[in-house]
Amino acid sequence: LKAVEAQVLTPVASGEDLPTADLPVRVMAMWCRALGAGASTAAAFAAAASVRTAPTPAKCDDKDPPHPPRYPFWFKSIFHSHDIPSVRRGYEVYRQVCATCHSMKQLHFRHLVNQVYPEKRMKQFAAGYDVVDGPNDQGEMFTRPGILTDAFPSPYPNEEAARYANGGALPPDLSVYTSAKHEGSDYVFAVLSGYRDPPAGIACRDGLYYNTYYPGGLIAMPPPLGSDNLVDYEDGTPSTKSQMCKDVVHFLTWAQDPSHDERKLVGLKGAAAFGLAASMYGFWYRTYWITFKTRRFDFVKPVI
Repeated sequence: LKAVEAQVLTPVASGEDLPTADLPVRVMAMWCRALGAGASTAAAFAAAASVRTAPTPAKCDDKDPPHPPRYPFWFKSIFHSHDIPSVRRGYEVYRQVCATCHSMKQLHFRHLVNQVYPEKRMKQFAAGYDVVDGPNDQGEMFTRPGILTDAFPSPYPNEEAARYANGGALPPDLSVYTSAKHEGSDYVFAVLSGYRDPPAGIACRDGLYYNTYYPGGLIAMPPPLGSDNLVDYEDGTPSTKSQMCKDVVHFLTWAQDPSHDERKLVGLKGAAAFGLAASMYGFWYRTYWITFKTRRFDFVKPVI
């Protein structure tokens, strides 16, 4: 046994580099030979020890990106409506931050009248944009202030200009974006707040940013809400990063279905009316048919 220990520890004593994983393998092989085991048995024990002691690299076969958490947005409940103050603040975030790259072609200024803002305030917002209209009597196009019937202006005249300005990436239209994505409200919030430094082994080329919840992990959109106080809210709410993400999600969810609250209210009224009608019908059914269902007929021979 001393001879075995000497053979195993000789490389260590001489200063040679011996990997940590090789030491148990050599010890087991030497012990097998010392006990009289055959070469094949020693090789088998050595192979088993090498498999058990070899470091296993980390591996992930999951192709899907991390799924966004289920955030408790107020409008998700069947008995709750949109938080209009949050929708109003979300429009401020879109108008001052998101509208520089993203369009909302299916939304008009008139859609927000008396639902998000009063008519007078929306006219002021619309008049702040220059809209190309025409032709006039001379057959020429002209520029005029926006009115309530105008759609939200697009930041780029066409798709090619949008791609050229964003390094080949096309910013999507946000009119129905939350309904176009699976769990769109949670997805948008997770992407807006999911920017991180790339982990080890992932290289981001110029123009790309690492996002935990974006498919593939790399997104061409720089962090739009990367810091606090990017927007001055009219109601004085502190514009923290998470607050701005929440408000713009509320606005985008409202924009894809402005009649959400009305539909939900009509549905609840209809369900209540149906329940009341069903109860009344059941009461009438029981009272009308109870005499027939509880009637008893006895057939006896007549007495003569």
